[in-house]
Order: sequence, then C-alpha cells, then structure tokens
Amino acid sequence: MSSIYSKADNDIFISRINKLSPESKAQWGKMTVDQMLSHCQAPLDFTFGQTPMKTNFIMRIFGKMLKGKVFGSSEFKKNSPTAPTFIRTEKYDFEETKKGLIERITVFSELGKEAIKTTNHPFFGELTYDEWSQMHTMHLDHHLKQFGV
Repeated sequence: MSSIYSKADNDIFISRINKLSPESKAQWGKMTVDQMLSHCQAPLDFTFGQTPMKTNFIMRIFGKMLKGKVFGSSEFKKNSPTAPTFIRTEKYDFEETKKGLIERITVFSELGKEAIKTTNHPFFGELTYDEWSQMHTMHLDHHLKQFGV
C-alpha cells in the first residue's frame, strides 16, 4: 500500500491531481471536482491540528466497531459516509483548491510522521501513524478514482 509519508507515492498522487480539470466529472457521488479537492484537504487539516472536531459517545463506539473493517480493506466503498465537517456544497476556485491539496500532500513528504499533530481520530479513536497513512492514502485514492484519475 502507498504511504502518505513517501515522496514517491505522493508524487503519484500529485500527478493524478494534475490530470484533473475544472470540467472533470464524478463517476459517482454528488461532489463537483472543486468540492472534492476542498473535501480532500479537510482530513489533512484535521491531522495537522488545524480543524478541531468532536464526536459524540455513540459515534465513537460505532467507529471503534467499524475500525477493523475499514482498516482491513484496501479501499473505501463508493458513497461512503463522511463527517459533516468535511461535506462541501459551495463552489471553490479550482486552481486554488488544487494547489492547496498538493501543498498539504507535500507537507507529508517533507515532514513525514511529524506532520501529524493528533493521533486521536474523532470516529475511530486512537490511530497509529501507519493507520493515519492508510486512512489518508485510501481517502485520496478513493476520490481521485471517483473523478477518473
């Protein structure tokens, strides 16, 4: 599996992102390409400690029950649920959101595990650095596939 900490793996993600255009259409789901680029930044910002999130006790228990299933898979299912904080419905500048996502991915290439400022996921609970890497690479891959790249 790819690693969010690997420059070579991130260069592949960046190459795929650079294949997108403002006209790119989703193969499933409701997001536009600019919304997807913004959406993909949100979990990275959370990991960097820039977006605080809380979840209720019941969701935390549910998350712990699903953790093994999610991390035992190599990809997210189409139309998987997302945190309300990560939902994007606005219109975003394509070039700016593309640039912002690439910048965030590059942080992982430069800082590695030191980029992660919290290991406590609001849904799954405590995650290892390898689980964070798996989560981010699966998420990026999922949405890039959603837009055909």
